[in-house]
Amino acid sequence: MTVLLEARNVTKVFSSGGLFKRKETVALENVSLSIKESSPSITGVVGETGSGKTTLARLLLGFIAPTEGKVLYKGGDLKRLSRDERLEFQREVQVIFQDPFEVYNPFYKVDHVLTTPVAKFHLARSKTQGRKLIEHALQAIGLQPEETLGRYPHQLSGGQRQRIMVARASLLKPRIILADEPVSMVDASLRATILENLRKLNQKFGISLLYITHDLTTAYQISDNIIVLYQGSVVEVGDIELVIKNPQHPYTQLLVASIPVPDPDQRWGQDSTPVLVSKTSAKVNWGCKFVGRCPFGMPICGKDPPPLFQTDGYRAVRCYLYKDASVIAGNAIGKDVGPKR
Repeated sequence: MTVLLEARNVTKVFSSGGLFKRKETVALENVSLSIKESSPSITGVVGETGSGKTTLARLLLGFIAPTEGKVLYKGGDLKRLSRDERLEFQREVQVIFQDPFEVYNPFYKVDHVLTTPVAKFHLARSKTQGRKLIEHALQAIGLQPEETLGRYPHQLSGGQRQRIMVARASLLKPRIILADEPVSMVDASLRATILENLRKLNQKFGISLLYITHDLTTAYQISDNIIVLYQGSVVEVGDIELVIKNPQHPYTQLLVASIPVPDPDQRWGQDSTPVLVSKTSAKVNWGCKFVGRCPFGMPICGKDPPPLFQTDGYRAVRCYLYKDASVIAGNAIGKDVGPKR
């Protein structure tokens, strides 16, 4: 099975400070995942702020280079693509950013973000044909061309600007879309519309999506499988139904317990696992990164970092609570663990 885009044991370390006070921050550590060409799916990447979600997206897009490991596109190192291969990559791997306003040039009308890819990738033989492509893309995501085109970014709502970016991505008929918090800055009433647009891209055009969010609710709504990150490491991965309805890693359990329940008779968090400092040291330089917050901490947790244990056919957990399960070699997310499809 051909792998379209792959991160192979990638680590990203950011350095700051001067020569004598240099500080290093590990944003992502030894993460592997693969997006297969023949089985388009929607993968949610979740975690709190600072967990490495956006760093992973930037690595996959080639915006930054990994400190260790490789990012591969159709088997070739992303850093060593030829000009033609790079152009193909830019067409087949698209991105939707969190804040759509930052994507627009305020001196240009919104038409510019749509006409530019049409011209760059030669999607139409004439301006008239290009205009028809753009209008069709806008109508497909619920926007009327006559109410959208010809306006400046500030004349449109945040939801309209974000949906234009969805239309832009769909114009190119990509193989993969990386959506980084695409609904976090739009009204709740528009979130369902944008998420439904993304799901249609997956179902109608066979586009794989990497849906990056801190919102477990929307991740559950749209995703087929899920990756949970904590301080740059994958702590749980697998089928969305398994992970959300029966979370196994203590951190995932805390995330799921933090979702408000629409029941006035139930207090928020009353059934959640308490956040306790484990009996092992809260200050560890080695071992499990979550041990200082884990209520189930064991002596081994503070000594050796746990591998990914495959607890069933569609889920793996980085926790010594499941040490009797088999270990996934090389953290190969997407190869040995995947969604039920």
